[in-house]
Amino acid sequence: GWCPLSPAGAQTTQLLLEPPWWPPVLWDRVTLTCQGSGTAGATTWYKDRKSWWQEGPEHLTVTKSGIYWCERPDTGLSPLVTVSDDDLVLQVPVRALLEGDTVTLRCRG
Repeated sequence: GWCPLSPAGAQTTQLLLEPPWWPPVLWDRVTLTCQGSGTAGATTWYKDRKSWWQEGPEHLTVTKSGIYWCERPDTGLSPLVTVSDDDLVLQVPVRALLEGDTVTLRCRG
């Protein structure tokens, strides 16, 4: 499922990450979804500190490593997501964690 990178219910633009593991790596075929209020088709995508795709789709499959974020008209900018092309990565699930929760880590390479 899709996992938000900011608190559920917050009136902000969120980036949803699939697969739901952090940090995201390029070889995982990462898809970002920009979720927020405003006109459909009014998503602006940013990559590496530049406006990259205006009036883009809500879903973006990442094909290059870099720093990504998006903007929606009524809720503004999302958090940043860095997609790396590292050969070895220790990942955690993208979900809210509370003290005492059991969490599965995965080492991938």
